[in-house]
Amino acid sequence: MAIYDPIAAAYRESKQLPFRSVIETHTLFALLGDIRGLRLLDLACGEGFYTRKLKRAGASEVIGVDISSAMIRLAREQEERRPLGCRYVCADAGRFRPQGRVDLIVAMYLFHYAGTRENLLRFCRRCREALPPGGRVVGFLDNVNRPPDGIRGRGDFKKYGFEKRCEPPRRDGPREGDGIRYRFTNPGGESFEFANGYFRPETYRSTFAAAGFPGFTWEGVRLHPDEQGNPFWDDFLAAPPMIAFSAR
Repeated sequence: MAIYDPIAAAYRESKQLPFRSVIETHTLFALLGDIRGLRLLDLACGEGFYTRKLKRAGASEVIGVDISSAMIRLAREQEERRPLGCRYVCADAGRFRPQGRVDLIVAMYLFHYAGTRENLLRFCRRCREALPPGGRVVGFLDNVNRPPDGIRGRGDFKKYGFEKRCEPPRRDGPREGDGIRYRFTNPGGESFEFANGYFRPETYRSTFAAAGFPGFTWEGVRLHPDEQGNPFWDDFLAAPPMIAFSAR
């Protein structure tokens, strides 16, 4: 059973937390640019939150892939209720091969679930095979440049709807292969937890390069202009818990 199967509905509700729109969504679409008419692959699509946004932004085709059958079921139910033309596949993102190449790959919080460097390389190679020369992968990861700081953690994120910590807790911060555990609390008060794995920043860069992506950059996060000057976001921006990346 995929780790998201038992928490699929709760994770879907977490998309309503304010940081999802004013930081996460705003940053992603700023990096993507104009996607009108493009064929996209949305890896680790979950219940289709970004798959639908990508299609509404003008993509000609969007294929959502997720290993969680519960997430894919929620995505397909949404497509049935409000058809957009999105297609969803329940599959391991590290093994999935689309029919024909895609123009762009979106991977929101995928690669830190690889577990090992070997699996990370497999994920990256599958992406390279699916893209034309010069194609890009754009997405988000835990901010490995600012991981939880030993026993105390790093940053005050509870007011944004989540907490994060190292597993096991270490005074010198996480080591490669350690877990990063999140505890989310949704707007309605429901809480849930999940954990992913830690890779060092240079591991991502070198593994993407080995798979055929010499252009790997950390892109940070951006705050929507409407929220500029709002002190509520100061703690988030001072030590961002997530980070965007782009690989070409």
